[in-house]
Amino acid sequence: QLRLVESGGGLVQPGGSLRLSCAASGFAFYDSAMCWFRQAPGKERERVSCITSSGGYSTYTDSVKGRFTISRDNAKNTVYLSMNRLKPEDTADYYCAATFYRGPLSGIYIGGMDYWGKGTLVTVSS
Repeated sequence: QLRLVESGGGLVQPGGSLRLSCAASGFAFYDSAMCWFRQAPGKERERVSCITSSGGYSTYTDSVKGRFTISRDNAKNTVYLSMNRLKPEDTADYYCAATFYRGPLSGIYIGGMDYWGKGTLVTVSS
């Protein structure tokens, strides 16, 4: 059964850290690029970060560069998002998604993702 299950969300104070995990099953995780998206209340879903199937390349949206790090463990079929120096504007539902697209990461877009998780909520507030 194909599944993407996110975990690790929660309430954190500004300046704090969280590590999100996304466990995959039911498809060739090792052969897929993985991304994290987020959607804040009243806003469109946006791409946060993506990583190639090998883990060798990654991209980040400008607002999280230097604060967030994406990584993956193909032996565990899991992708991670380490989030540091969190800000209130990082509050959102965070989703992981998989794609078998083989082009550059810059070409990945929301409509091109093959599989989605159900999301985990991150709330940054004092």
